[in-house]
Amino acid sequence: VQLQASGGGLVQAGGSLRLSCAVSGRTFSSYSMDWFRQAPGKDRELVAAITWNDGSTSYADSVKGRFTVSRDNAKNTVYLEMDSLKSEDTAVYYCAARRRGTYIYDRWGQGTQVTVSS
Repeated sequence: VQLQASGGGLVQAGGSLRLSCAVSGRTFSSYSMDWFRQAPGKDRELVAAITWNDGSTSYADSVKGRFTVSRDNAKNTVYLEMDSLKSEDTAVYYCAARRRGTYIYDRWGQGTQVTVSS
């Protein structure tokens, strides 16, 4: 079972990026797929989450209104659309599969770097 994160890159402030997290090997229908980020010298931050089965979402205040998390069940892929990017969004972004109702993460993606230039 693997989570493959991709889509990071360098973008100017105000720009957009879309991250993808492709799940292979099994389905996580009873899981929440969470997006984290970690900037140098900072703690890891949960930025968005989506559940596979009903698509319910949640966001950190720092990204609410700018980021959108979605999933494509047919492609077994979760997306993080990031708009109006700011320099403080610069970080390595990770996706992870969490058992619903718990804080147990069964799988992590490898991370993808997002750099926002001001």
